[in-house]
Amino acid sequence: MTEVLDLFPTLTDEQSDMRQTCRRYVDRVLAPFIAANREREWLFEPAQRLAPEVLEEADRAGLRALGVPEQYGGVAVAPGSEAQTFALISTELARGDVGVADKLVQNWKIAVLLRSLASPALQDEWFPRYMADPQFLMAHCLTEPRGASDRWLPYNAPEANMDTKAVLEDGAWRIDGRKQFISNGFDADLYVVYANTDDSVGMLQGTSSFLVPRDTPGLEVTRCNETIGGRYMNNGEIVFDGCRVPEDHLLAHNDALGKAGIYFRPGKIMQAAKNLGIGIAAFDQTVEFVHDRVQGGRVLIEHQAVAVRVAQMATKLEAVAAMLRHAARGVDERRPDADVISDMVKVFASHEILEVCTHAMELHGGYGAMLEVGIEKYFRDASVYLHMDATTDISNFRIAKALFPRTAGTYAGRS
Repeated sequence: MTEVLDLFPTLTDEQSDMRQTCRRYVDRVLAPFIAANREREWLFEPAQRLAPEVLEEADRAGLRALGVPEQYGGVAVAPGSEAQTFALISTELARGDVGVADKLVQNWKIAVLLRSLASPALQDEWFPRYMADPQFLMAHCLTEPRGASDRWLPYNAPEANMDTKAVLEDGAWRIDGRKQFISNGFDADLYVVYANTDDSVGMLQGTSSFLVPRDTPGLEVTRCNETIGGRYMNNGEIVFDGCRVPEDHLLAHNDALGKAGIYFRPGKIMQAAKNLGIGIAAFDQTVEFVHDRVQGGRVLIEHQAVAVRVAQMATKLEAVAAMLRHAARGVDERRPDADVISDMVKVFASHEILEVCTHAMELHGGYGAMLEVGIEKYFRDASVYLHMDATTDISNFRIAKALFPRTAGTYAGRS
């Protein structure tokens, strides 16, 4: 971990302790596993990629317990700084590997959602099961083949409704439809599923959410999406065909998207934080390389062109971190502009960190493209963040709409 930059200079005692715990895990477990297994992420048997002990050690360190209520063994996080703490820990984890960070962050976000929306009976059933199994993963099923990033746009019309439908029949909800590009979707044990329950109204008034266990008849995981980066998180596609869940597995009726803000806003913060972690790792490795490598008769850092690039990398990291801290505080303080600044930092980080990783590859010369060196992995991992949690264009549309609500247009729906 670089000592040149201190991107989180002001921490509470709780946050400082959590960061140290996470750093020990990353430096002793996660980073060594990644460095020793450069080819393992390319296995096309998704269940074989990540060694079980990686999540087992994360569990021992308490890193799986964030967001879980204390009565179930969860790790308490000060409520007034939760987004800031999640951002800090997400950054640290992604420094080790962003795919593993994706796995764990997804669990944290869903744990927060369930503690807010799930009934006491459902929490009593599922939180203990989650805490008992280090391999237990959760997934948030929103994206569909015909409705992905565009669902983030600020329009609300029946045309935008979920293609996945849920109907109440004989005391159970029957769910039919398909979800794709689902983080943790391939190997999750528990799914939060969004479906249309009233197609006569707009998406915000007609969407409900449900808690669906993996072993529910009618739920089928059909494939793992083989992504260019973040490959230790198995992104999946799920089909629901007559999938029936008990009536009490309903989390939010007809207003699920409005209530999911507790998932979405911190989610954008954590996307930017994970992206920052990639950039920090790429920077650290590059700094070491340019101080050790001799080219043209002198150490690389002594070449002005190299020094300028390293300075640009450091400046971009500082800028992303400053904006991230600002946005996380906005979410914690529930500021009116929390949504728009969350979108802004997500977009800003996705472009700036990809440039950091591009500099890292180029400064390594031919080594930058070699699998065993590891720099190309940061570039691949960063490239995925251009479209995770909405594409950058969709996010920019949302930003423009928030800034200029009367003139920015509707983008979709009835003209």
